[in-house]
Amino acid sequence: MKRVFLIILDSFGIGNAPDASDFGDFGANTLGSISSSKKFSVPTLEKMGFGNIDLVDSLKRTDNPTASVGAVIEKSRGKDTTIGHWEIAGIISNSPLPTYPNGFPHEIIDAFSKATGRGVLCNLPYSGTDVIRDYGEEHLKTGNLIVYTSADSVFQIAAHEELVPPELLYEYCRIAREILKGEHAVGRVIARPFVGEAGNFTRTANRHDFSLKPPKATMLNAIKDAGLDSIAVGKITDIFVGEGITKTILSHGNDEGMKITGELLKQDFNGLCFVNLVDFDMLYGHRQNIDGYAEAISKFDLWLSGFISDMREDDCLIITADHGCDPGDNSTDHTRERVPLIVYGDRIKSENLGTLTGYTSVSKLVCDLLKVDFTPDACEEIAKKILK
Repeated sequence: MKRVFLIILDSFGIGNAPDASDFGDFGANTLGSISSSKKFSVPTLEKMGFGNIDLVDSLKRTDNPTASVGAVIEKSRGKDTTIGHWEIAGIISNSPLPTYPNGFPHEIIDAFSKATGRGVLCNLPYSGTDVIRDYGEEHLKTGNLIVYTSADSVFQIAAHEELVPPELLYEYCRIAREILKGEHAVGRVIARPFVGEAGNFTRTANRHDFSLKPPKATMLNAIKDAGLDSIAVGKITDIFVGEGITKTILSHGNDEGMKITGELLKQDFNGLCFVNLVDFDMLYGHRQNIDGYAEAISKFDLWLSGFISDMREDDCLIITADHGCDPGDNSTDHTRERVPLIVYGDRIKSENLGTLTGYTSVSKLVCDLLKVDFTPDACEEIAKKILK
């Protein structure tokens, strides 16, 4: 293979993780929830064989799938973006990143406030839209920053763009990133800028993530070191702190991410195009918007039909996810679920891979397809089963 397009449908879980109860997510099923919506339509994914994946009973099965398909179980102890993407790239995290169900300790907040010269509001787990509704007006009056977290390992800072321009907010995030080390090394510090007036605050597309550096080399490092292209679209560069990336193209949402990926398909490069489509998680999963999620995946499916028709003979497309975020459960948090694996291309057989253990199997597949030497943490080998 000359090119591999790896697309992460952020939070697109398909239910039934064996250890879901350990994470308080028994019964969570992102696909199950959105497939009940009248806005849900995925004929392209169904033709590829999505409905043939183990335990997926909400989609049509096909006797003539056009892709190899399977389900993948996460081995890492987590259900967040950072750990999910690290595992996809070859690293299993045996210990969860720190979370703060009661807010951050005083020493962290005091150090952050001293370094920024601003006070802090909230410091509790909170919904991102609710926190600006409840604290936005006080933030504008006092200039204090809104700091909050979630069930994930995140330190989030919300600020109004007219009071704290995005570049200044990013600098505050860098300050927090330097403070949050050792036992308090959260997965991500996230800038959450917003605009508007009291009663009508809305978040903008100027979000920016400041992640931990991966603890060791990933498939991205191996691909770059082999002299191949390692192109990151969306928040991939943020997640990996630029490690192993040769080119970064930022995007603001699914539409822009799909457009960029389609443009890259027409260009000449040799290596990996690694894409994150964030809206499924950020706009619909966390906000428990079933119809919005269903409409977004249907829009992706329509785009996908055109994308695969333009693929070249030596291209391979891999579609998977990093965790779940069931918009139909009783929580706004991520959910511990299995994720889909779809592998498509002219040189790819139509095989049912069953259920695989370890997202790291994806990194092994990517590197085997590109003939790059890389040995991830425990994985299953797929390439020999599916290459024609």
